Amino acid sequence: MKYFLIFLPCLLMGTTLTGQQVARHLNKTFQVSVPVEYDYLLFLPTNQTLAEDGKLPLIVFLHGAGERGNDLTKVKVHGPPKIVEGQPDFPFMVLSPQCPEGERWDPLTLDLLLDEIVGTQPVDTTRIYLTGLSMGGFGTWDWALYRPHRFAALAPICGGTPWHAFQVSKIRHLPIWVFHGALDPVVPIAGSSAIVGALKQMGADVNFTVYPYAGHDSWTETYDNPELYDWFKQHRRKP
Repeated sequence: MKYFLIFLPCLLMGTTLTGQQVARHLNKTFQVSVPVEYDYLLFLPTNQTLAEDGKLPLIVFLHGAGERGNDLTKVKVHGPPKIVEGQPDFPFMVLSPQCPEGERWDPLTLDLLLDEIVGTQPVDTTRIYLTGLSMGGFGTWDWALYRPHRFAALAPICGGTPWHAFQVSKIRHLPIWVFHGALDPVVPIAGSSAIVGALKQMGADVNFTVYPYAGHDSWTETYDNPELYDWFKQHRRKP
């Protein structure tokens, strides 16, 4: 079943949605006739951690290649959308789009979806955090390079991206925590190591956690660790 996106602020912000992760569908044409169509999950916590202006921090989660398609239950198998199913007071709003089958994460499309959420939900735009695993780890790097001043912090997991200095220099101002399994047979750790090395040479605030005995699944331990979410809370995007 598809859920068509009708933005009624009084409904979306009502008590019927807090503590629930709801399925939605974005089908909209933006400026310059850019069509955007995405299924996604949206979670609002029951115990809302509000800023002074009544806004919520937001985690944007990008899944891996195996969760692509048009079945949003697949998006709930890992990471924050899995966690909030059993934790209705999770202290962040969570946006979890689903990449269509056979496609990769597209920064422009993701950016337009985020624009829509920011325009209709109580999002604290100084506290938007981006994370993803595998294909979503690649997507995290790519989106941050496309919009380097949109996010407060990044947490890419077992991903990679072109890491030439002129590219990664765009995000050297961002707090970044990178995760990878040393024995990853699917996405070699060399990609993350190269990006981290380039960022450190620029004096960036970057942490690199390597799980010495982990293969491709370096995300379960990462997302189960409360320290990640405490780390997110420490950071705000500078105006």
